[in-house]
Amino acid sequence: MYVPLEVSDELNFKNSAKYGADIFNSTDFLKKETQYQAIHAYLKNSLDIGEASVIQCALSRNIQIVCIDEAVGRRIARLNSLKITGSLGIIVKAIKSGFKADFDALVRNMLARNIYLSSALIEKAKKMLMD
Repeated sequence: MYVPLEVSDELNFKNSAKYGADIFNSTDFLKKETQYQAIHAYLKNSLDIGEASVIQCALSRNIQIVCIDEAVGRRIARLNSLKITGSLGIIVKAIKSGFKADFDALVRNMLARNIYLSSALIEKAKKMLMD
């Protein structure tokens, strides 16, 4: 999984305490880009820099699935024929890949920080962990 440098910057500089930059930085299954994306003007003017860079990275590398949680970013990704996963999808993949994490604690942490997760989505993610 590729992570554009713009996303790394957002996690590490703007929201490090809020979104777990320590966990993000300790992962070794993510391919963290070291250069900024050349982002198409439409994406840059329509989205947050993180979402824009994720979509641009996917289009440039012919990647079919992107992780975007914001509704507008998801719509634009779909318009570009990309499939979508969210934060819980990444957490599930990380745990299934051997990353040691407490799923329930991560969900509680997200909910405590006013990140909306429906009960149905949480249950679906738990089921995916068992498959």
